[in-house]
Amino acid sequence: MNNQIQKMTHWRWAICGLLFMSITINYLDRQVLSLTWEEFIKPEFHWNDSIYGRITGFFSLAYAISLLFAGRFIDWIGTKKGFLWAIGVWSFGACLHAVCGVYTEWWVGLSSAVELAKATGDAAVVIATVSMWSFLVARSVLALGEAGNFPAAIKVTAEYFPKKDRAFATSIFNAGASVGALGAPLCIPPLAKAFGWEMAFIIIGLLGFVWMGFWIFMYDKPEKFLEKGKWVNQAELDYIEQDKLLEPIPVSLEEKKMPFWKCFTFKQTWAFAFGKFMTDGVWWFFLFWTPSYLSNQFGIKTTEGLGMGLIFTLYAITTLLSLVGGKLPTIFINRTGINPYAARMRAMLIFAFFPLCVLLAQPLAYHFEPSLGRSVAWIPVLLISIGCAAHQSWSANIFSTVGDMFPKVAIASITGIGGMAGGLGSYFIQNAAGRLFDHAELTQMNFMGFAGKPAGYFIMFCFCAMAYLIGWMVMKSLVPKYKPITDY
Repeated sequence: MNNQIQKMTHWRWAICGLLFMSITINYLDRQVLSLTWEEFIKPEFHWNDSIYGRITGFFSLAYAISLLFAGRFIDWIGTKKGFLWAIGVWSFGACLHAVCGVYTEWWVGLSSAVELAKATGDAAVVIATVSMWSFLVARSVLALGEAGNFPAAIKVTAEYFPKKDRAFATSIFNAGASVGALGAPLCIPPLAKAFGWEMAFIIIGLLGFVWMGFWIFMYDKPEKFLEKGKWVNQAELDYIEQDKLLEPIPVSLEEKKMPFWKCFTFKQTWAFAFGKFMTDGVWWFFLFWTPSYLSNQFGIKTTEGLGMGLIFTLYAITTLLSLVGGKLPTIFINRTGINPYAARMRAMLIFAFFPLCVLLAQPLAYHFEPSLGRSVAWIPVLLISIGCAAHQSWSANIFSTVGDMFPKVAIASITGIGGMAGGLGSYFIQNAAGRLFDHAELTQMNFMGFAGKPAGYFIMFCFCAMAYLIGWMVMKSLVPKYKPITDY
């Protein structure tokens, strides 16, 4: 046995690396808009916060609706083909953003971005409206493809890892979200500044097509690789399938398809969905609005060194801390012997307290601003980074609860349903944020000693800080103990 362990192949980690790269590309594609709109796109198309909030919110809504069907599509067509379709569509959608400016020029009868930016009055309103709708179309295509990413990735994780390792494996590939957001401020603003915002969308979008080539040659189910005598040996397959010895499932049940409507009859589905609904929007709020927050609150642009340094630091901290969070349930399991679900819920409760530090972001920034000047932005960024790291740790574990509870044939479907709920939550948050910021600025609204836009940001930070504890309490009330689905 020891000899087998020593010679075990480790192809599952190569697959995990591929998933990591897909998530990284996914988040690079998402970030192009947030890192270019304030400085490049906003003045060209005469946008305001409400328009930007509408676009990011619509993306979330389209993503949510697509997720409802994407998971089922992945379960039906298979992981390999499903992932190829997903990344192909979203890469095309990413590149499609570059056409929005050309389409707007054609529609309004102008010949350059300079003429668009100089327009006033009714012409500026038309430009803002036409450009907004063209971006909505491009974001819809992006959302349609990206909806297949996480259902496919979670299904692959269940195929290649035993339950005790899934949260850690998920935290590794999910760290691609932080790495994508980490690399985005270092490459996207310079690309936009050097070649125009359109080329930033195209260059980043092309990365997905490169990834597809690696996926075609590197992925298959582990048992098929074993049959081919390629990359996966018996020792690794035994390790991957160790849960079958602990919780034997009849072969007939493993192969039995779960009717889609049946997915909605389980409390486990609703627990996962509510946890996603409450927390996904928090991550997307910080992803989409932090560059704008730095610009509006502190006058820091993403193209300057300080702006790039702040965004880079935020996601560097998020990446490093989130990996620790993914390992925590494994530590609980090894030390106490509790089941994976109980270990994950214990870890998620711990992570739910960390976002509370975001409550201090605005008060501390304004307290120290007179003495620190623009450097005071480091305080809220460091606090937000702790909240984001907690989210990624939470996310790795909540995704893994699906594999704990449901058979492999239903994992992508359940992940899609939960993702839909998360997208809906994000839709409400993005729209609320855009409208709130415009209203706060227009009326100079007061809240807890803050006035104008700072008051709007503080309100949003309060919600973000509390969302995880609310989500955890509802999840725990719906599924208080480990109860896998064995009869459907």
